[in-house]
Amino acid sequence: MDIHVTWFCLLGLLLAGYAVLDGFDLGVGILHFLARTDLDRRLFINSIGPIWDGNEVWLVVFGGALFAAFPNAYASVFSGYYLAFMLLLTALIFRAVSIEFRSKMKSRGWRHAWDFGFFASSLLAAFLFGVAVGNSMVGVGLDAQGNFTSSFLDLLNPYSLLAGLVAVALFAMHGCIYLFLKLPEGEAREIVRHYMWHTWGTFLVLYVLGSMYTVAAVPRATANFAKYPWAAAIVVLNVLAVANIPRSVFRNRPVQAFASSVVTIVCLVSLFGLALFPFLVASNRPDGFGLTVYSAASSVGTLWLMLYIVMIGLPFVLAYTAAVYWTFRGRVELGEHSY
Repeated sequence: MDIHVTWFCLLGLLLAGYAVLDGFDLGVGILHFLARTDLDRRLFINSIGPIWDGNEVWLVVFGGALFAAFPNAYASVFSGYYLAFMLLLTALIFRAVSIEFRSKMKSRGWRHAWDFGFFASSLLAAFLFGVAVGNSMVGVGLDAQGNFTSSFLDLLNPYSLLAGLVAVALFAMHGCIYLFLKLPEGEAREIVRHYMWHTWGTFLVLYVLGSMYTVAAVPRATANFAKYPWAAAIVVLNVLAVANIPRSVFRNRPVQAFASSVVTIVCLVSLFGLALFPFLVASNRPDGFGLTVYSAASSVGTLWLMLYIVMIGLPFVLAYTAAVYWTFRGRVELGEHSY
């Protein structure tokens, strides 16, 4: 077993877990400002209230694993994306503050201000995640030592901006389906059902455009398909999952629609990893400097020791996550202590 590839796959698993779990959190935030009444907005927030903070732990674990397993890539990424990461951190903090503060006063202006903050921070976070993925695909400026030579404005290239829009549409669709699954029967649920068609259609258009742009602008994105023919199955599964979402919505099967949305995200993360491998940070320079899973890794002994720790600890994390979701299963109900 190649321990470097194993850790690359583990990072992909953590990233997929975060995208699936916090993806619908961000989607609910993006859709939150579209709710018509304060009651509807409270239902939106309480659908994620018990679980949103646990979902973000997956991002923290991903960052910690990247630091321990691939410290050179961690140092390069965090130094190069410093301003972008500060914006992302601000957005994530402001989301949390908005959720907690909006219910502290019954003033209409107070609640509208925090509602807008929740929406804007969720939108910004989703967009920045997409921009990061886009820059990872096209590559960034790196010197021979793996140091960033790109500026912040270089990160805002057309491909990355499109990737940001794809991420926003994807999370909005994912969050909309989650709300359709969690909201009780009523006006709010019917509004969400209406928006599901719009979010799915928007995502589909942007996804097709993004795929065409990727093939044209990032030739190495499809290079690994020749080495790993089985990867074509991921593409087929992705297409089937996207196509099954409107079918499930039309037949009023929210669980099946949400499962299809989860599969869509997992497939997209898998294709992203496949396009990037063996790089962790790819270069956009002709000399081809880049940080791979081998050049950016810790020692083999460290990787094996960490793997043993993960094998012991990860089942507990998964069990805790499953227990929380099982405890708060079912439709949203507003009570005395609700947001």
